[in-house]
Amino acid sequence: QVQLVESGGGLVRAGDSLRLSCAASGRTFSRNAMAWFRQAPGKEREFVAGISWIGSNTDYVDSVKGRFAISRDNAKNTLYLQMGGLKPEDTAVYYCAVSSTLVLVATTASRYNYWGQGTQVTVSS
Repeated sequence: QVQLVESGGGLVRAGDSLRLSCAASGRTFSRNAMAWFRQAPGKEREFVAGISWIGSNTDYVDSVKGRFAISRDNAKNTLYLQMGGLKPEDTAVYYCAVSSTLVLVATTASRYNYWGQGTQVTVSS
């Protein structure tokens, strides 16, 4: 059974940094695209960042470019999101997602078929 477990969320102040992790188990995703999405209260789930299967291709939503960095360790079957310069508008539940079919990044949530339970990130002003 595939399981994705996020960790690293928390309550921080504006300008702080956080590193989210997503540990996958149940199968290896070294040949699959992975991504981070977020959902704020009352808003739709939003693509944040994605990474291709070997990490050579990444994509970010404009609002986090230059502040967030996505990476993966295929040996550990783990996805990361390094977040810096956090802003109150980054407050959301962050989800990791994996596609069993994609090797390149997609920004649409429906393209990913495995999801974690989410980790809360709250940024105070």
